[in-house]
Amino acid sequence: MRRVALRTGAVVPPRSDRWHSQPTPTFGGVAIALATIAGMVVVGDWGRPALIVMGASLAMWGIGLVDDAWRLSPLAKLVSSLVVAAFLFFLLRSVPNFGLPAAALTLVAVVWFGGLVHAFNLLDNMDGLAAGIGLVAVAALAMVFSDQLGTGVVGLLAALGGALIGFLIWNHHPSRLFMGDCGSLFVGAAVAGSSLVVMLEQPTINQWTAMPIVLAVPLFDTLFVLVLRRLAGLSATRGGTDHLSHRLVSSGLSEPRAVFTLYGLAVVGAGIGWFLVNARTFAWPLALVFLVGLMLLGIHLARVPAYDGDDFVAFQKAPFAPFLGDLAFKWHTAEVLLDVVLATVCYYTSYRLRFEGESLSIFGPSFGVSLPVVLGCKLVALYASGLYSRMWSTFGLRDLATAVRGVVGGSVLSVLAVAYAYRFERFSRGVFVIDGALLLLAIVATRTSFRWMAQAFATRNVASRRVLIYGAGANGRMIAREMLENPAMGMTPVAFVDDDPAKVGRHLHGVRVYSAEGSLSDLVDRLAVAELLFSTKAVAAGREAHAVAVCEGRGVKVRRLRFEIT
Repeated sequence: MRRVALRTGAVVPPRSDRWHSQPTPTFGGVAIALATIAGMVVVGDWGRPALIVMGASLAMWGIGLVDDAWRLSPLAKLVSSLVVAAFLFFLLRSVPNFGLPAAALTLVAVVWFGGLVHAFNLLDNMDGLAAGIGLVAVAALAMVFSDQLGTGVVGLLAALGGALIGFLIWNHHPSRLFMGDCGSLFVGAAVAGSSLVVMLEQPTINQWTAMPIVLAVPLFDTLFVLVLRRLAGLSATRGGTDHLSHRLVSSGLSEPRAVFTLYGLAVVGAGIGWFLVNARTFAWPLALVFLVGLMLLGIHLARVPAYDGDDFVAFQKAPFAPFLGDLAFKWHTAEVLLDVVLATVCYYTSYRLRFEGESLSIFGPSFGVSLPVVLGCKLVALYASGLYSRMWSTFGLRDLATAVRGVVGGSVLSVLAVAYAYRFERFSRGVFVIDGALLLLAIVATRTSFRWMAQAFATRNVASRRVLIYGAGANGRMIAREMLENPAMGMTPVAFVDDDPAKVGRHLHGVRVYSAEGSLSDLVDRLAVAELLFSTKAVAAGREAHAVAVCEGRGVKVRRLRFEIT
């Protein structure tokens, strides 16, 4: 297909609203569709639902092929997908029975199909991303919902999975072949159509919940982009380099690492979906933790610059711009609502950890009865402790003490309130101990999440200068922390060098300390150091001269840290 695309001129040139920088052949979607059809022929066991889903997928493939050739408008593609969704649902609904009212289910099905199809279309924005996420999605659907899908649809998903594996060989970074709109719409339609088969099989509440979690990455990416574009006053249907993947790269990750990060999130979502469908004990807490984590990641990435020129000026002047900068630190309402979710999840999890079997049936009702009282007590204690006046960006030991004070106070108030209201009948002290420990961990994890993400991205920033800090004292630690938390510096600390034996071999802010007695030249070469920074004046003259000579001989820049108070 690559040769056919080159001969026919089906090549995508670089554009300002696209990520690739080299002209790349398309028609990968043609290969994906043909390979899927061939796989279904080999499987043989089709069935009516599989044929209907395949027909809808081929219809979207045809629409995508027209779009690749003549560039359909976003509205035309949207209307086309909704029309296909309506006919798909009309044909599928006669197969099984369903429980929701027909009108409500029709509306949900049509919107779901159209939204998911275009989610995969939007996700095709970086080498290997849409194909890899599609592979995770079809594998997860086939494994998690195999009973509802039947052998025919599972066979279709297996054939599509094989086609995507073959396509990834050509599409991984640096890509030699694009799938085009025909490929992304085909994959999205197959995934969306298969999910509709599940919806029509009277799914349980766990199965309903598992579906969007299994498909969390494409759905979250679409929601993330559409919301930010609309808030910034930009067209929601325009192309752009403002997706999750692009912002991960802007945060310092390489393209492959950004793509694999999203792969990892997709796999985690698939695993949680499996737990939900199989009614595992901790499925709901895990699902809520996963969703909270996605929300925090989205808030962090929303603060990463992703617009250029006039778009960026418009973005900065938008009425909501201060909202993004302050959401995690000053928007107290969001903090309180987050803590309500965390407190509920931790309290529920503590019951699951403390009781099982018959004892859970005896003590379990106490959870629902006491939850409002416990939530009220904890929110009062957290507010009184001063936790909501603390900034997330500087969360440290003093803030940890505040969190401990608030959590302990909330646990004590909860025990007293339960004892007064219910005489502590069918309650367990162990539940409140476990609950307090879990809530403290959850609060600390959320409050430090932005610092952790900033440091994690900084240490993997392929564009920043790699800095070796000479001196692991107070000044060295301070400048290393500033580098990790301030991407604008464009510097990443890769190692400390110090002559204090007590510090050698340890890690400061995640950066290892090496001995000044060792071979500095080997260290500079092995860590690909671009800059040496002396953070202290207390360096022996001989060692300083040797370090400077080693660096100058390798073209490594040498600088000294100075502080001035005027």
